[in-house]
Amino acid sequence: MARLWIKRLALGLLGLLLLGLLWLWALPPAMLRVGASYAAKIVCSNVFLANRDAQAVLRDDVQNHGHPLLKYMRVTVDRERGEVHAALLGVVGKGLALHRPGHGCAVVADGDLAAARAAAPAIDVTAAPPPAPPRPPEPGALPPNWPEVDVAPTSGQLAAVVNLPELQGPGMRAVVVVHKGRVVGETYGPGFGPDTPLLGWSMTKTATAALIGRRLHEGGLTLDTPLAPALGWPASDARTAITASQLLAMSSGLHFDEGYGGVSDVTRMLYLEPDMAAYAASLPLLHPPGTQFNYSSGSSLLLSRWWTQGANIDARRLLFTPLGMRSATLETDARGTPVGSSYLYATAKDWARLGLFLLNDGVWQGQRLLPEGYVARMTAASPAKPGSYGQGHLWLHGPQGPTPEGQDPDVAQGLLADTWWMRGHDGQFIAVVPSKQLVVVRLGLTPSKLGYQPQGLVKKVLEAIR
Repeated sequence: MARLWIKRLALGLLGLLLLGLLWLWALPPAMLRVGASYAAKIVCSNVFLANRDAQAVLRDDVQNHGHPLLKYMRVTVDRERGEVHAALLGVVGKGLALHRPGHGCAVVADGDLAAARAAAPAIDVTAAPPPAPPRPPEPGALPPNWPEVDVAPTSGQLAAVVNLPELQGPGMRAVVVVHKGRVVGETYGPGFGPDTPLLGWSMTKTATAALIGRRLHEGGLTLDTPLAPALGWPASDARTAITASQLLAMSSGLHFDEGYGGVSDVTRMLYLEPDMAAYAASLPLLHPPGTQFNYSSGSSLLLSRWWTQGANIDARRLLFTPLGMRSATLETDARGTPVGSSYLYATAKDWARLGLFLLNDGVWQGQRLLPEGYVARMTAASPAKPGSYGQGHLWLHGPQGPTPEGQDPDVAQGLLADTWWMRGHDGQFIAVVPSKQLVVVRLGLTPSKLGYQPQGLVKKVLEAIR
């Protein structure tokens, strides 16, 4: 009798286990879906844009410093169809990413591959025209002097500085130094080189601001006009008062949770929503526009939906081709909107070109590409975050580190007062020092918990170029 009872109990437990596994497979929790979509997306982009090995990317980029569940993710790559599938233990999560030539990879959270393909028709990136020939410089402009091939010296004080591990920080993948328009220092981590496109994460936000400047320069957009028509808000909605200026300064007043530890607004938007801008536009207004600072990747997606309204809005035509950023790909979501918060891939030197372009006030090879005064506006303090964040999707100082809140960590580490930064997740940094005509690019895979501060690298570079 006892044996029969034990057998029935075991069968019952096995049945419950099978039902649980079936439920996880059919309706995986949001956290597992986020993890699977993240794994599929990172592998897809690095395989198809950077030509890296899928399993190496899974191991080194997805699992190395991530959530413990990511260690059990498995991925498969279909190169012919451009699809990457990921799942917990190869079964749970249903992560799916799709590569579309010229548009990079997109998470296809709803599984609608046909819609994702239709939203991003193929672009032949190999047929992109060369940069326009230089024009005579405008009076007072600082034209960059960047030849097509520019290799930094491999010896000397600056070469020694960029190769110091304690200055590079853990997980460094590229360091490039540009001084007075020339590459004067560069180094790369194992497995990476000058031709490897690298993800900038939130440095993409500054590129979005530059693209908006290009649209302003060409005419048709203004920063201080409410952008509700592009976002579908009805006239009676209080959100219709939000302007592009407020979104660029991270003071829209919209709710947005930028936390990366679980299922938040940012992780849901990036990994569970096929139309990221529509999700960001659905969030409620918490504060009057322009009054409160809230760092939000959703703001960048709303801006991306806005600036891409109309014809001839391709990022390559507007910005990357004129600057010679031939490696650059601004990825779009599954409905075709550029993911202007997070997903620009480019080589370290092409990232440096963007920094140098902004250092030179939006003039490249003597040609003005941004409105005069636009970069000054970008680098002016956000009224809602004075001394810390700018009005153009950039930072006025590097990471805070142990410096007490309210104090400038750059000043504390001896940097010049005019230094400003592009900053991205996992250790992506570009420091621009206008008074020294200096751009320092540092890219890698360095989670914030490791406490790396790039100010030390920039300070030593400043000392070496004197």
